[in-house]
Amino acid sequence: MSDAGPPKTPRVAVVLFNLGGPDGPKAVRPFLENLFSDPAIIGAPWIIRRPLAALIARLRARSAIANYAVMGGGSPILGQTFQQAEALRARLAADRPDAQIKVFVAMRYWNPTTEETARAVEAFAPDEIVLTPLYPQFSTTTTASSFKAWRGAYKGTSVSRAICCWHDNAGLIEGHAHQIERTWEAAGRPKVRLLFSAHGLPEKIAADGDPYQWQIEQMSARIAMRLGDGWDWKICYQSRVGPLKWLGPSTPDAIAEAGREGLGVLIDPIAFVSEHIETLVELDRDYANLARAANVPIYLRAPVVGVSAPFIDGLAGAVQKAVARGGVGPDGALCPANLTRCGATGFENIPPLYGDGGLACSAKTGGEV
Repeated sequence: MSDAGPPKTPRVAVVLFNLGGPDGPKAVRPFLENLFSDPAIIGAPWIIRRPLAALIARLRARSAIANYAVMGGGSPILGQTFQQAEALRARLAADRPDAQIKVFVAMRYWNPTTEETARAVEAFAPDEIVLTPLYPQFSTTTTASSFKAWRGAYKGTSVSRAICCWHDNAGLIEGHAHQIERTWEAAGRPKVRLLFSAHGLPEKIAADGDPYQWQIEQMSARIAMRLGDGWDWKICYQSRVGPLKWLGPSTPDAIAEAGREGLGVLIDPIAFVSEHIETLVELDRDYANLARAANVPIYLRAPVVGVSAPFIDGLAGAVQKAVARGGVGPDGALCPANLTRCGATGFENIPPLYGDGGLACSAKTGGEV
């Protein structure tokens, strides 16, 4: 008779990364300080970057607090991310009844912090960890920054896998297509131009081999293919600020162009999986007002994928493939060779968004700013 006990139940930790957002008015200023203290955003030495981040936060706090007031005083991103975490856990548990699966949330610039989440994962003592960014498209300013923070925070010895991007994930594509179709049909199927609106990025970042723009283009084309013929669609970029040249066309310019052509607009927030200030305020309020001023006959905005079944199924599939694959890699094909900052091959040396710090007062990245 063997003395061996029952087989050990494998423990799997999934860590969902997002940028986060302030949970109330008092959190706005420290959140902004955390954001602009990130060397991936401002590349000045710490002794310069830290007081500069405090200055930017102080200058921006009043207007940011006013914008968060539109959403009840704080961001809904954390609550929605926890909902996604629970939906993903339930989906993975159904597929892996043999394993104990726990899904953690790590916010880059607010609570729960990467350090806090790393300690919770260490206490769970998983056999495997799957690092899963909720940024579908890889950028050195988002996913790479979150991964770098995790490497500095996690002190455990568990085997880790990482999904660097999943922009062509079938569930993600289906989730976006479903939200677009539902929004369009509820409005009576009007004649509209579909605008895939992604968060902007300075051109110099894309020119330095960052794959974000290429992945936005690939994902948009896949959604359009899924929707079928007859859709008039374009890619545009929102949230552009400051003197640097950003990827274009801008979403405001694309809306104005549709108005000149007498077309309605249906916006799909292609870079976001949860509602936050850039969807609920920028798209739903600011750009809606712009559309009215530009004589756009109808302005529609598709909801984010949230906890929709196709999206959660697709994310669960990406996690399962990552466990089987190991290492760091995309849920899909690798980037072209010219994109040297590809998440699977070349993001160790993260270029800062604002390298010399001189333009930092105008800096803005994705998330809750």
